[in-house]
Amino acid sequence: MQADKTKAADLRAAYQAHQDEVHRIKRECERDIRRLMDEIKGKDRVILALEKELGVQTGQTQKLLLQKEALDEQLVQVREAERYHSSPKRELPPGIGDMAELMGVQDQHMDERDVRRFQLKIAELNSVIRKLEDRNTLLADERNELLKRSRETEVQLKPLVEKNKRMNKKNEDLLHSIQRMEEKIKNLTRENVEMKEKLSAQASLKRHTSLNDLSLTRDEQEIEFLRLQVLEQQHVIDDLSLERERLLRSKRQRGKSLKPPKKHVVETFFGFDEESVDSETLSETSCNTDRTDRAPATPEEDLDDTTTREEADLRFCQLTREYQALQRAYALLQEQVGGTLDAEREARTREQLQADLLRCQAKIEDLEKLLVEKGQDSKWVEEKQLLIRTNQDLLEKIYRLEMEENQLKNEMQDAKDQNELLEFRVLELEERERRSPAFNLQISTFPENNSSALQLFCHQEGVKDVNISELMKKLDILGDNGNLRNEEQVAIIQAGTVLALCEKVEPSGISVRTPCPSFPAPYKKLYIGVSLSWKHAFWSVCVCMRTCTPFRFLIESHSR
Repeated sequence: MQADKTKAADLRAAYQAHQDEVHRIKRECERDIRRLMDEIKGKDRVILALEKELGVQTGQTQKLLLQKEALDEQLVQVREAERYHSSPKRELPPGIGDMAELMGVQDQHMDERDVRRFQLKIAELNSVIRKLEDRNTLLADERNELLKRSRETEVQLKPLVEKNKRMNKKNEDLLHSIQRMEEKIKNLTRENVEMKEKLSAQASLKRHTSLNDLSLTRDEQEIEFLRLQVLEQQHVIDDLSLERERLLRSKRQRGKSLKPPKKHVVETFFGFDEESVDSETLSETSCNTDRTDRAPATPEEDLDDTTTREEADLRFCQLTREYQALQRAYALLQEQVGGTLDAEREARTREQLQADLLRCQAKIEDLEKLLVEKGQDSKWVEEKQLLIRTNQDLLEKIYRLEMEENQLKNEMQDAKDQNELLEFRVLELEERERRSPAFNLQISTFPENNSSALQLFCHQEGVKDVNISELMKKLDILGDNGNLRNEEQVAIIQAGTVLALCEKVEPSGISVRTPCPSFPAPYKKLYIGVSLSWKHAFWSVCVCMRTCTPFRFLIESHSR
């Protein structure tokens, strides 16, 4: 479920980033389009204004051309009139000739002025026409340039318009995919809630809960019931331990005066065994130590304290035995079923399968999009899937490393606790050796010509197929074998040492005061004071070869 939530959050973030990018591109495209449209409109307005101005100037040019034609006609008429006046004159009466001459002179002066005026006006009009033609040419060139730029702008805008259309289409596809993902998230959330409800219902199962659930088999129900009983017993044991510590603390506080600490050694018939010390022995030792440490109290307080302590110890021991029995039953049932009923492992498997399903669905959707688009490269889909698989492998590796780290921490803590316990036992054994008297190890002799006493004892017992010398050689060979475990090699070396010690017998008998040199330091002092006979030594060698602990070997030797 956490992976689904993380993936949904990543998808939402990617979708949000994509939406932001789409909006940004949209805004940029709209801004560019608006700017280009404004430029086009401005150019159109300039073109229209230039066309209007060109039309006006064309009209003016035509008007001037008409005026020029009219002036040319007038000039032609004037020239004709001049030719007419310059022709031979007809004979007129004298009075009429004078009058005509006067009138001709006046008309000639007027015509010359008009001609000069018209010539100046024509020159001016010609200059204006040339200017207008030049300006018309410039305006036509500018109009052609603006049309060319307008076409180029349209060509540049065409990819942006197509890109905008594609982005709109992709945005719609993303909206549809987001809707599908939201529906999937809703379904997964609903399934998650249902699974949580089921898990809470299973966690609330107690001693009187019905075991007729159709979804579970009988073995699963029994294992779940035993697991809950184990948890309940563990809680009860923890509560009793806390109550016991609280009572001991209150008893220490009630003491009026404290005596110097006194080491207390509990002597048993078999001594201390490092592999079979239970919580009951430890609780009794701690209670006895507390009783010797605290100050003497009144008889009523002693009676009450003794009764309370005995009841608490009895309850604690009973609950411990029940807890161990439940653990054994739970382990046996789990071995019978095959270890497939681990709820945490099933949950992890379910989460992994759901993550694989979502990953495959995402890959299918990506491939469908690629098939729809038919132009994009499909390598990024494979890279995405490879990245997801790599991430999943790294998560699994991190989980395994965390489990190994926790296991190593637990083993380290167990080793520390065992070391402290062994140190405490060493101190107790040193105190016991210091207080207890020394015993001699008397080994009786069996004189024989060429046979050892242990070989003679084997013959007397009817074991004739055992050769002690060959057995010692085989033990030496096995002791040098590197394929055995450490405890097996230690057991073989200790057995060979005991046989070698039994072989070294003088006719007058010996008194052994030193332990076996191959024993570890905590057990050398236990070896002192234990009486052995040849029969005891023979059985001790057998026991030492069966087990790895020299402490049990000495206990069995002493008991036999």
